Amino acid sequence: MAINVDTVYKTVLLILNSEQRGYMTPDEFNKIGSQVQRQIFEAYFEDLNQQLRVPQSDMEYSDRVAITDEKIAEFKTELNPTGTNPFTVPDNLYRLGSITYEPNVNTYKEIQRVGRAEIYNIRKAPLTAPTTSYPIYLYEDNKALVYPETIIDPAHIKMQYVKKPTDIRWGYYLGSLGQYVYDENTFIATGLPVIDNYLLNSISQNFSETTSSPTQTTWTGLTTSSTGVTYSGNGTGLKFDLTMNDSGIITNLTVKTPGSGFLVGDTLTFDVDHFQSGAGGIGTVNAILTLTEASIYSGTTYGNTLFGLHNSERTELILRILLYSGVVIRDPQIIQIASQKVQQEEVNEKS
Repeated sequence: MAINVDTVYKTVLLILNSEQRGYMTPDEFNKIGSQVQRQIFEAYFEDLNQQLRVPQSDMEYSDRVAITDEKIAEFKTELNPTGTNPFTVPDNLYRLGSITYEPNVNTYKEIQRVGRAEIYNIRKAPLTAPTTSYPIYLYEDNKALVYPETIIDPAHIKMQYVKKPTDIRWGYYLGSLGQYVYDENTFIATGLPVIDNYLLNSISQNFSETTSSPTQTTWTGLTTSSTGVTYSGNGTGLKFDLTMNDSGIITNLTVKTPGSGFLVGDTLTFDVDHFQSGAGGIGTVNAILTLTEASIYSGTTYGNTLFGLHNSERTELILRILLYSGVVIRDPQIIQIASQKVQQEEVNEKS
């Protein structure tokens, strides 16, 4: 279970404020939080290696090898590669586990990993030459070269691996008093923000005001493929509501489902003949929404991304963020106290 980014940030602020130690901005928290998450994550593998060398308790919930592996399990996943042999590994790969060849539903074969020094001898010997029943692969330059080379369909290849942690994000918007207000919507880099009427500013051309009236003033659940809507890009999954005034002008455009795959320059064109009754006279034009950098999640402060760490890491996560906050605020006492507590936590876990 992921750790709520809002809970951690508010806890850190509470501790800092209670001690009158200063303030950490959302942008500082996002950078520090991502760094701390990566540190904790990368320590798992050394911890697991260390625990494998010492006797373990077989009591339920106290086997440290199993506990560490459970933490790593939050990042274990499986995915098809891209490309045709050699296959390109997923972008979020941290450590590759195994690769399987699955030519059909009931056939699963683990592909043996070999090194560059072995592969030549294996391939040239008739008894050890790779076949579809006993395939091998060479992993170099983020690519898996599978033998025999007749295996070319990435849909038949499954990669089991540990993925990298995603950078955390405490997304926000400014409240009426200029305060930071947490945005509970999930951040999708190429999606459109789920904020009331946010996309109205992206309309580069609105309908012209005419003596005609709107076909209807409220449109709900519109998509990029709805009747009367023409989309120029490759984004998918978008749903939005549209409101028009009595003169047929768009006054509200709110995203309900952010979708993904949207890029700067994509356009949505709204057909005047569909959205306005009796349109088509002199001066009537289609409405056009043109996406800018500020129209897409990645160009805003909106949307959140939770910590991917196991929920048991919440205490250490907060302590380590406080340690870094001492550096940002330049308070050596915070650094010293947090560092001592982090060290104590590590001793308790490993001793």
